[in-house]
Amino acid sequence: MAECVHEWKMTNRQFGFVVYERCSCCQVVRAYYSPQDTWDDYMEEGHHWSIVENAQTFRFDLECVECGVYVDLSDLLGLMYCTSCMEDCEVEIQRKKYEAERTFVLVGFGYLPESMSKPISEGKLQILSEYFNQRRDTSRSRIKIIPNSLIPAISRCRGEFIHDVGMLSLEPPGERKPLF
Repeated sequence: MAECVHEWKMTNRQFGFVVYERCSCCQVVRAYYSPQDTWDDYMEEGHHWSIVENAQTFRFDLECVECGVYVDLSDLLGLMYCTSCMEDCEVEIQRKKYEAERTFVLVGFGYLPESMSKPISEGKLQILSEYFNQRRDTSRSRIKIIPNSLIPAISRCRGEFIHDVGMLSLEPPGERKPLF
């Protein structure tokens, strides 16, 4: 039997926020998904967490319509595009490298701090890339998803999370600000 040439579809879409918190004692940064905009401060296990930024995002899983293979992407907070804010960032280096091949780089962003030491798997990133390329004329351009662990300084990153709200707005975006 021939192996399935997967045709991916999004399933379990959730619209919400990536929430960035920083501990005021040790300055550790973490990020997680929340279905609602929140700004509460709280204590947890010796940390005093304060929310420093929220960004709209959406999460989803993928499923093959041909064979039913299901890909759980619960470790994905969202997709971010690089705004070229740090010349020495590996994401920017990869973006420039792939640009010559007409390939757009997006960042598969995971939970912080876990995703810095254990990024979203290469297999899942490949499947995400396949999903975004399956209906494109790939002779003109392609999309490649890379892990957020390549960003050396999250607190200086000015990347933008992709979300569908406002993406088709005729109004230009305001000045980009750092996440923190």
